[in-house]
Amino acid sequence: MDYFSNPGTLSVAAGIACGLLLGWGLRGRYSRSSNITTLALKEAGSDTSIMGESGEFKMVLVVRNDLKMGKGKVAAQCSHAAVSAYKQLLKRNLELLKQWEYCGQPKVVLKAPDEDTLIELLTHAKQVGLTISLIQDAGRTQIAPGSRTVLGVGPGPAELIDKVTGHLKLY
Repeated sequence: MDYFSNPGTLSVAAGIACGLLLGWGLRGRYSRSSNITTLALKEAGSDTSIMGESGEFKMVLVVRNDLKMGKGKVAAQCSHAAVSAYKQLLKRNLELLKQWEYCGQPKVVLKAPDEDTLIELLTHAKQVGLTISLIQDAGRTQIAPGSRTVLGVGPGPAELIDKVTGHLKLY
């Protein structure tokens, strides 16, 4: 009796072959995309390595303290900022996003005294090339429509984010 005449053996062999081919194809696809990201950063003249000097990454969420939002409102606004920043990096810098995820996705919530401080931080973060997400409230509950509530800075190298937000106090 021929070894491959057994339907079960043939199915297992076909499954293994398909799995190997699929794995090989995906490996090639994803290793090329990360190499392209690395090359694009080098060509852009970025003097900050992907890992950053310390190898640590974080996201900072800066909450306006003058609005006196409730805890739930602050949590919702911070969530909007975090999701917005994540979506930006998903499109623009997948390698940086992977590094932040590898670090445990650290997030720190800080407070800013007013809207002017939030805008100054936004400008500084843009100048140093960090991802930013400024959240404006829809005005359905506690806050006036269009109020700028939270600024997300990063994910990015912790030492670079600290240069922008390191002087602020924890929320």
